[in-house]
Amino acid sequence: MSAKNIAMTAQKRDGTGKGVARSIRRENKVPAVIYGNNQSPVTITLDAKDITLEYHKGHLFTTLMDIDVDGTKELVLARDVQTHVVKDNILHVDLLRVSAKTKIAVMIPVTFINEDKSPALKDRGIINTVRHEVELYCQATNIPETIEVNLEGKEYGDAAKMSDAILPEGSTPVISDRDFTIATIVEPREEPTEEELSEGSEAPEASEVPAENGGDDAAEGDAEAE
Repeated sequence: MSAKNIAMTAQKRDGTGKGVARSIRRENKVPAVIYGNNQSPVTITLDAKDITLEYHKGHLFTTLMDIDVDGTKELVLARDVQTHVVKDNILHVDLLRVSAKTKIAVMIPVTFINEDKSPALKDRGIINTVRHEVELYCQATNIPETIEVNLEGKEYGDAAKMSDAILPEGSTPVISDRDFTIATIVEPREEPTEEELSEGSEAPEASEVPAENGGDDAAEGDAEAE
């Protein structure tokens, strides 16, 4: 299922360079560029509050944006966001024009389904996630919010692989030469009992073994060797 497009307004800007960019940021705007789809790049400014809000939602790179640039509509996808190394505020955004024919590689988060139908998970098993995201080739107009991975029937020691994932039509994994693991199902870790902890604390450390015993054993070993 694809997310609803983000609606945003922007204004064309003239000039480039650090001085122009600093001036734009002082006005609570963010410089950006729209490129791609065999058209000329367009330099724009975005409202800093609006783009920052969408960026921190965590879906900016997988959600299409409908941008109104001075009355001209652009369908774009964010491909790069530059942030300040200390303040973490957004400095610049790269936006790619897309269409129904555009196919791109996108990192998509993983979610698990049918956990209640896994015998191991019903028995307090644990999902050991190997990949929290998987890179897919997707149609730009059909980017899934998540990749659902089916855990039905999984026993202890089983792996949930890419073949267990439910992909939207037209999507394929970037890694296509093998059925890679996304997660494994492992047994719950048992906590040591108080008795085990107590016994462990009473056991002598290796350094506490009397030195003379080690010396006698070594001497006997030497004698046998001779």
